[in-house]
Amino acid sequence: MKQTRKAQIDRYLRAANYLSAAQIYLRDNALLERPLTAKDIKPRLLGHWGSSPGINFIYAHLNELIGREKAEVLFVMGPGHAYAALQANLYIEGTLEQFYKKATPDAKGASYVIEQFSWPYGFPSHANPGTPGVILEGGELGYALSTAYGAALDNPDLIVATVIGDGEAETGPTATAWHLNKLLSPKTDGAVLPIVHLNGYKISGPTIYGRMADDELQTLFRGYGYEPAVVDVAASGRGMHDAMEAALERAYKRIRKIQAAARSGKNVVKPRWPMIVLRTPKGWGGPKVVDGEKVEGTFRSHQVVAKDAKTDPNHLRSIDRWLRSYGFDEVFDPKRGFSKDIRDLVPPARLRMGLSRHTFGAQTKPLKLPEPSKLADTVKRPGQPGPGNLAQAGEYLKRAFRNTRGSRNLRLFSPDETYSNRLDGVFDETARSWQWPLIADDRDMARDGRVMEMLSEHSLQGMLQGYLLTGRHGLFASYEAFIQIVSSMADQYAKFVKVARTIPWRKPNPSLNYVLTSSAWRQEHNGFSHQNPGFLDDMLQRHGEFITAYFPFDGNSTLATVDRMLRSRDQINLLIAAKKNEISWLSYAEGKRAMQEGLHTFRFASDPQPDLVFSATGSHMTRESLAAMEIVREEVPGARLRFVAITAMSDLGFGSAGHRVDEASFQRHFTPDRPVIFDFHGYPETLKSILFDYERGNPRFSLHGYLETGSTTTPFDMLARNEADRFHLAIDAFETLADWRLLDRRRADHLKAKYEKRLAEIRRHVIEHGDDPTDIAEWRWRA
Repeated sequence: MKQTRKAQIDRYLRAANYLSAAQIYLRDNALLERPLTAKDIKPRLLGHWGSSPGINFIYAHLNELIGREKAEVLFVMGPGHAYAALQANLYIEGTLEQFYKKATPDAKGASYVIEQFSWPYGFPSHANPGTPGVILEGGELGYALSTAYGAALDNPDLIVATVIGDGEAETGPTATAWHLNKLLSPKTDGAVLPIVHLNGYKISGPTIYGRMADDELQTLFRGYGYEPAVVDVAASGRGMHDAMEAALERAYKRIRKIQAAARSGKNVVKPRWPMIVLRTPKGWGGPKVVDGEKVEGTFRSHQVVAKDAKTDPNHLRSIDRWLRSYGFDEVFDPKRGFSKDIRDLVPPARLRMGLSRHTFGAQTKPLKLPEPSKLADTVKRPGQPGPGNLAQAGEYLKRAFRNTRGSRNLRLFSPDETYSNRLDGVFDETARSWQWPLIADDRDMARDGRVMEMLSEHSLQGMLQGYLLTGRHGLFASYEAFIQIVSSMADQYAKFVKVARTIPWRKPNPSLNYVLTSSAWRQEHNGFSHQNPGFLDDMLQRHGEFITAYFPFDGNSTLATVDRMLRSRDQINLLIAAKKNEISWLSYAEGKRAMQEGLHTFRFASDPQPDLVFSATGSHMTRESLAAMEIVREEVPGARLRFVAITAMSDLGFGSAGHRVDEASFQRHFTPDRPVIFDFHGYPETLKSILFDYERGNPRFSLHGYLETGSTTTPFDMLARNEADRFHLAIDAFETLADWRLLDRRRADHLKAKYEKRLAEIRRHVIEHGDDPTDIAEWRWRA
């Protein structure tokens, strides 16, 4: 690298490092036009200095690469706590001003950026949706690498430069995400350039990577399938810019060489993608010693250095000397802004990382979706045998993949469960992506497959988030019990969406769609460990304005729901789907209307002016409730009953997000005062909170659901153990009718004893034969 170029980068870094540090400390005197005083220091010092200089070094050199190669690069920063550095670079390159008009390149604009950092109603302390170019907040560590791989999918010209801190590198999600290089197609996808930033320390101690030797790190990453380069700024001295430029140039050329080979028709197997390990001192360039203790190059520089600057004169002097050491006045003019050599390092607007066209939602193209009604089951009689909920969904998705061959903007993510989840119809059109060796026994695997399978829910969630936030569409199909693994990721993503929906320059992105299968009610073969509807509970406590749980009751309603989810924007949708249900209840038109309404009365099973209402969510509970109604009608011929299917819920109540069922509609279906027996898919406590807003504690609702009781058993016994089966519902109905003086108490007691005896007989049958009785397993609606 020429000396003039090195000097240019040095001056850029002086500006970036000054801005990064000043944002943490200064509420006034932002350009140090007079000696610092305690009044110039913010009352609460919030931010992280330790990673910021390394981030600035990476950003500056990426800018140099972009300018030289005219490359399109998206920047993903794992250590979101180093936001002061990211914002400094966005300000220097002029991106920030385009979205925050006060961030002008002059004294007033610099003061605004510095003083509003980590300030109430100003800029947050971490990366956030209000930051242009950001698709990852990086507050909860571990997801940068998987998010980057998701952004690269089906973006063949894009390079996603991803900074992974050595603290983040210790997380489980990062450890699994290294293997996503086995799924990235050099022919149809872009590339990910991981940059592991090793500054050696976390908050209070060393990192694992930081204490590994270079040869150990190189061996590790070669084992993962990468070609690593190590850049050590301390060892390189003044040659650090040459070392970083060479590492980036080699990486860029390797990426293009791999892609060119694959795109020329060669079968590229096990491509060895480049990655960089960058060693810098923690808190590089900051105070070396404070209060007699070493700071630079130790954990003490992780967050705020000299944190008592407002009250301790020695700390204040340390900050003053440190900030002045950058000579910011030599690279920034109060009227004209940054010097020309700094501006010249900034790429043209179309190539600036902060202005990446992939990050604002503008790239989103609607999917070419099939017409679901053409795939629907013709229902001649409610309760007839049907093709199965997810089998119909699989056929729909197969056609959706066919319709998007050219646009390649749809992906299915699943942890090795596509066959198990009955979605394998998609393999008639596409395959599972796989870039490592293929053998004769492999099935449905291909270099350009659009089904992403890996036994890591974390990696799949991260990939899907990166894919969605760069404007593409997808679904995540998983066993209900194990989607819990990503509960925290889903919460973090929900926070991102909540804020992004309020930012006018972020256009709506495709929704995050979960297909939750193999529910607790049909995990009787795997046992208690596989029985957990807790993810539903978690999501129904979050952001009711854009999170919806859907409970289709048959194949037609499932079709309507999948179609609805894929057409939605800026939502988080949960489809709770029974993969083994083979009963059809309503026509497609009726099923679609039911899913739109959020609750639906099954007229074929209901009487006018009912004495008692049954209600349920999803296929299993619908079947058991209708079977219970048959029992009640048989035993109490005069009982007037109604069935109401709950098809959608959010934290706001019944109905989809933003379309809450109001009290008048609620009472129209449930009546104003009749008792209700509710068979819920998940924990009854989850339902109680939703019902409270409608009923204000009215005891007329009797709730059944998952009681955290399970084992390896039969499907019916699983329901019976949790008192969610037809006989427990019927017993509840008899007692309720007696309580409401609609049935003689002695008759109710007799019926209760009769069906408790029947439950005991079934249990003995299950123990003896290992399966449910035929009349239970093959039950069909007779009314």
